[in-house]
Amino acid sequence: MTMYEMGSQVGGLWVYENDNGRSAAYRSLRINSEARVTGYRDFPIPETASLYPSHTEIREYLNAYADQFGLREHIKFVSEVTSVEQGQNPDGTVGWTIGFASGSRSVKYDRIVIANGHQAMPVHPSFASSFSGEYLHSRDYRVPEKFAGKRVLVVGTGNSALDIAADVCSGAFTTAIVARSPMLIMPRMIFGIPLARVLAKVEKPWLPWPVARRIRELLSTIVSGRMEKWGLVTPTIRTHPASHPTVMAQIAWDKIRVRPGIAEVDGRNIRFVDGTVEEFDVVIAATGYEFDIPFLHDNLSPVVDGRINLYRRVVHPDLPSLNFVGLFDVSGGANIRMMDIQSRWLGALVDNEISLPTHDRMLRAIAAEHERLSELYPHKLRYGLELDPREYGLAIREDLRATTVPPKKQSASAPTSKNHR
Repeated sequence: MTMYEMGSQVGGLWVYENDNGRSAAYRSLRINSEARVTGYRDFPIPETASLYPSHTEIREYLNAYADQFGLREHIKFVSEVTSVEQGQNPDGTVGWTIGFASGSRSVKYDRIVIANGHQAMPVHPSFASSFSGEYLHSRDYRVPEKFAGKRVLVVGTGNSALDIAADVCSGAFTTAIVARSPMLIMPRMIFGIPLARVLAKVEKPWLPWPVARRIRELLSTIVSGRMEKWGLVTPTIRTHPASHPTVMAQIAWDKIRVRPGIAEVDGRNIRFVDGTVEEFDVVIAATGYEFDIPFLHDNLSPVVDGRINLYRRVVHPDLPSLNFVGLFDVSGGANIRMMDIQSRWLGALVDNEISLPTHDRMLRAIAAEHERLSELYPHKLRYGLELDPREYGLAIREDLRATTVPPKKQSASAPTSKNHR
């Protein structure tokens, strides 16, 4: 096994100012999921970590994991992959050749696993070039000090947008967020308990989504009041969850103002769809990312029209030895834990403990997943990566049920330094 990493460190997007150039981590970044349900099952995040660990803690955890399981010796650092090409082995099976930025080419591999993430190529709003003030995408945001005394507009209401708005509002002259689409902003804690624990108790798999949505609305209203009270709109259809520990209080204190969608940009003047016009010095666009696999030719890419054409989100149906890990956004769960589950399934496949269905059955399963996403989510491109952790976890468990490999016992957890607690 060989792993290639374009930077010099373990940790990917959790490495602040990572020299691979693909990390969007800002100084105040914390993981959105609770530590105890985020880490790998055989190597939990230590109990001494924060309830919602910082990027520093997650980076230390991932490094400890790599050391514990001897992974570092298999990693070739500062090795930027620029091409993955299909070939044929002498025995007629599919082989793969890797090309690098250095110009060298690797030996052939029988199987390729791509886990390059999907938060590196920013999506910029159409008005970006019309704004004459300072413009940046949230990917390039790091610290709030440089925006002190300025009039700042954050575009978006996702988790990164809420983090950044809460960050800059303490020093900015004014801070506003654009809420173009309906969004239910959930608290991070309720009655002193992480919200995810509460939802896990009440949102049973058999519970109809409209009922679950009403429960979320009720919990949010108990803590923050109706969204409409603060200039937001409560969604009536399923959306990706957003939560923050302080942003609703900052909206209530008028530290952050909520604005509707943008109609027009003229220099530094921005006209919103309600007809109001305001002047801003800075626009920070938290408008998401393109699915970016730059080293794959189009005929090999699993991304078609914003949808992921992979069986179990892992296997290319036409090329079963081309595999992927992490092409998803977990809806109400932890991405790291889901990657662990996904990797266990892939490991069982590689070890021939499970087998793939026929090509036609894989295509039917992929089509059914696309249809399900279209039913649940309103914006096809925005929600192309959405993954329901319960449905996906159930499918994986059913696949693995027949394996003879016992569950791994949890080992001692990773050490965590206390200098950032």
